[in-house]
Amino acid sequence: VAGCCAKTTTAPLDRVKILLQAHNHHYKHLGVFSTLCAVPKKEGYLGLYKGNGAMMIRIFPYGAIQFMAFDQYKKVVIKKQLGISGHVHRLMAGSMAGITAVICTYPLDMVRVRLAFQVKGEHRYMGIIHAFKMIYTKEGGFRGFYRGLMPTVVGMAPYAGFSFFTFGTLKSIGLAQAPNLLGRPSLDNPDVLVLKTHVNLLCGGIAGAIAQTISYPLDVTRRRMQLGAVLPDSEKCLTMVQTLKYVYQQHGIRRGLYRGLSLNYIRCIPSQAVAFTTYELMKQFLHLN
Repeated sequence: VAGCCAKTTTAPLDRVKILLQAHNHHYKHLGVFSTLCAVPKKEGYLGLYKGNGAMMIRIFPYGAIQFMAFDQYKKVVIKKQLGISGHVHRLMAGSMAGITAVICTYPLDMVRVRLAFQVKGEHRYMGIIHAFKMIYTKEGGFRGFYRGLMPTVVGMAPYAGFSFFTFGTLKSIGLAQAPNLLGRPSLDNPDVLVLKTHVNLLCGGIAGAIAQTISYPLDVTRRRMQLGAVLPDSEKCLTMVQTLKYVYQQHGIRRGLYRGLSLNYIRCIPSQAVAFTTYELMKQFLHLN
């Protein structure tokens, strides 16, 4: 539920990010806000939500696996007593949870990106099932669904790791230093202190911003590789290193490896804020504290 709420909130920004990252020829001359305005004019307002159906099908298991795996991995890491601080436990558990969720749901992410990159009037895929069939038959069976997995896994480790690490650290420091100002008793267990909703949103937003900045070039690489045959320069983007080099040589750092980052802050900060806040509220609602 936390994952679905977060992604639906920022779906239009997600679509624009994919269009910009892979330099879609209809919008490549535009910036973030001009693309946000151009998509509804060219494709209607529902164009901003293109690929969101596949996103919901993907994000429900993805969010469930990620949050559940984080709690489980954290218990395992703490139990093993690796001689490291609780903050590093969070970082390790977050990284492993992110990688687990990504591997389990990657084919759905691939299909969602292909659908989101399409522009009205140039439809190659008619829907989610058709996209699955086309990728399977034209791009080497199951291997076609895992194109770009390596940069995703490499990027997910710092992204999910720093995301959970930053949120968990800010939460524990906040509740320890200013429990009366920042905290309140949990709705389902008065003995447990939880952050107030607006503080939760703020901590989630900061966590998202830090994690995105660290892992963004790998996110660009992943999108390029996922789009594969759809892009005219796909033969130059077959491996992670090749793609990173090609994007850097063609477009540089700011307009290549970090293209769309400003949009990603606008998208990711509320997304992470909503995700962590909804997760904390759902834990209280389902009596998990």
